[in-house]
Amino acid sequence: MSIPVNVFMWVMAFLPILLLLILMIVFQWGATEAAPVGLLVSVFTGIVFYKADIQLIAAESAKGIWNALVILLIVWTAILMYQVGDEAKAFLVIRNGMRKLLPNELLLVFAMGWVFESFLQGITGFGVPVVVGAPLLIGIGVSPLWAVAIPLLGQSWGNTFGTLAAAWDSLVMSTGLTAGSETYLITALWTAGFIAFWNLIVGIAICWLYGKGKALKKGFPAALIIAVIQGGGEILLSQANTTISCFVPSVIALLVLLLLGRTSFYNREWRVEESPIMKREQGEESKKDTLPDMTLLQAFVPYILLSVISMAVLLITPINSFLQQFQFGFAFPETSTGYGYVTEAVESFSALAVFTHASMFLFLSSVIGLIYYKCHGWIGKNGVGRILKKSVCMTMSSGMAVIGLVIMSRIMGGTGQITVLAEGIANVLGKAYVILAPFIGLLGTFMTGSNMSSNILFGDFQMTTASILEVNAAAVLGAQSAGGAIGSAISPSKIILGTTTVNIPGKEGEVMKRLILITVSATIAMGLLLYVLMVL
Repeated sequence: MSIPVNVFMWVMAFLPILLLLILMIVFQWGATEAAPVGLLVSVFTGIVFYKADIQLIAAESAKGIWNALVILLIVWTAILMYQVGDEAKAFLVIRNGMRKLLPNELLLVFAMGWVFESFLQGITGFGVPVVVGAPLLIGIGVSPLWAVAIPLLGQSWGNTFGTLAAAWDSLVMSTGLTAGSETYLITALWTAGFIAFWNLIVGIAICWLYGKGKALKKGFPAALIIAVIQGGGEILLSQANTTISCFVPSVIALLVLLLLGRTSFYNREWRVEESPIMKREQGEESKKDTLPDMTLLQAFVPYILLSVISMAVLLITPINSFLQQFQFGFAFPETSTGYGYVTEAVESFSALAVFTHASMFLFLSSVIGLIYYKCHGWIGKNGVGRILKKSVCMTMSSGMAVIGLVIMSRIMGGTGQITVLAEGIANVLGKAYVILAPFIGLLGTFMTGSNMSSNILFGDFQMTTASILEVNAAAVLGAQSAGGAIGSAISPSKIILGTTTVNIPGKEGEVMKRLILITVSATIAMGLLLYVLMVL
């Protein structure tokens, strides 16, 4: 590759991202409006300054459309599951049931916005925890914007070893690590350690957002216990079985949280009256609705089905191996820019394994749940039609934004713009580069919406750079993937899932504004910690 890595080329590469941030945060544009602008600018910079031809732009655009359609499959099926529960009024039952189990409102927010999301992230991922968690939080009185923001934080720590370690496996693949080797285990240890640090910050942040010092004093013991179980459990299991190192600690944390709700410190009604994240009148209004004759266990039927189906398919090897055979993708030719930046040809790009994909688990759980609710009379005569209509309408509202963002990220990757961004930072900073190593992971997830994609884009680059700078490659790779996990909290494509689910389209910039200080500050702190441990 002979792309000149200088200030001008770096600024041109950063321009699409900068415009996206300015439009969404400063001017409060929705992702649907901002994404086409970022896309057009990335095409312009790719052709004019990075010497891409029309064939390359077309190929990367087609890849982006395919990736986006796969994402939208998850969006539609996740919204379908939500609409099934909403039509049956299951969320009202869940809200009331969890309130009885957890009279402490802060613990209730922990359960609905952090721990349950961790559980879902452990087995499914792909934005499902945000789509499921946001309406649950609204049901207990959290305002819509915060009902989207809190699950984004809550699910983020699980973005490396969650989804049964899909993102971790992509890091291993892109860097050539040998499973079970000493380097593999050390890298997993660094990664899990950094993630545990972030997970504790998430718990503290939720306390602070809920009620500042008063809530922190009350909630810190619970936050610390949950963070130690989730983060510490992941550290231990990363040395034994990375596939379940997020899922198992999340299950334990969910059970422990319910037990905490029975202790003398948390078993009485408690809340911060002036909490800035609460809009209790919406919760009080929903109390007026007639509750179905449904138990809490019955209300959770679709989610229990989701867990059982996911675990059966993903953890039982013979079933998984058989179903993995049924997959398809599209072939793409090799492309190259005028600078010689090559994207290799692929026979089956991002092959979709239909029967092991998260959307299939969601679809089956939704359909079986719908039949179950209908048989019990909780979904009326025209209920099925309303469910399908609302699901399609809500998906269409976010579809164009998702497609635009993913195409933008593909074009930036295929033209070499993302690589120039990373290399420019490394060339200027030298060993101080390690401070920004996690930020590069964050940038990758911000652009692609996927820690897995971020690890594929930057994993090998981070390892090579660490070798050139003669710093600990395992630690740098750990920071890369942990930064990618943090980035999932502010990725526009994931924010869209939440805003679409709770029906506040166009508010993506406001959600991002609430989270960007927490995420960027934590990423910088992680980088400084890495620098102190490795360089000083």
